[in-house]
Amino acid sequence: MADSLINFYSHLTPFYHLLFPDWEKSIQRQASMLDVIITENWGNKNSKILDAACGIGTQSLGLAALGYDVTGSDISPHAVERARHEASKRDISVSYSVADMRALYEQHADQFDIVIACDNAIPHLLSDDEILSAFHQFYSCTRPGGGCIISVRDYEEEEKNGHTAKVYGSREQNGTNFLIFQYWDWEGDFYDFSMYFIEDNGEPQCVTNVMRSKYYAIGTTRLIELMAAAGFKKVHRLDNVFVQPVIIGTREA
Repeated sequence: MADSLINFYSHLTPFYHLLFPDWEKSIQRQASMLDVIITENWGNKNSKILDAACGIGTQSLGLAALGYDVTGSDISPHAVERARHEASKRDISVSYSVADMRALYEQHADQFDIVIACDNAIPHLLSDDEILSAFHQFYSCTRPGGGCIISVRDYEEEEKNGHTAKVYGSREQNGTNFLIFQYWDWEGDFYDFSMYFIEDNGEPQCVTNVMRSKYYAIGTTRLIELMAAAGFKKVHRLDNVFVQPVIIGTREA
């Protein structure tokens, strides 16, 4: 799984910001929303954050800009390198490194006030055992009294059969138009995932970029059970507070 996921994100990294109509605004908006979740559930004393699936920096950059002490890691070296570049470009201090979520504490050997993993990162893990292993690592990285935040797609609302297409629309960058969409091919609780970026620069032929991966369409009810099994308390789902459904849990003091 790790090698195929690294390959997926190595190809996605240059295009990732195009998933958002305005990535800069999304960075600010998501950080503001996470800031509210953090302060309402753990108080404003919490300042040390580990982003366990930082990608190119969508959450970590914004949180650092708000004054949080942010550490970020991701399984993709390409994504981490871009996140470092984006932080440097903005004169923001974030410590980035490469780490698998299932070996998070081995990489960081530290505890944080808040551990986050957003943008549906958890369902890249393709079994309950793998997810539980990651949650155990999240727990080890969370200080007593601190919390964990994950955001995921609401798979309980999806029809898990046949084929699903999700259209993002078009984006313009440096005179090139990109048509962006996803294609899901279902098999039980899993689906093969294809991400398309079609480049149209006005020439007779377009350039198609496609990245492929696999997801486990695990429901939030089961994720809550697994987070609790890893040791987190007061685990529950929050709706309408972030761009995806959110699950939070607390490590007891």
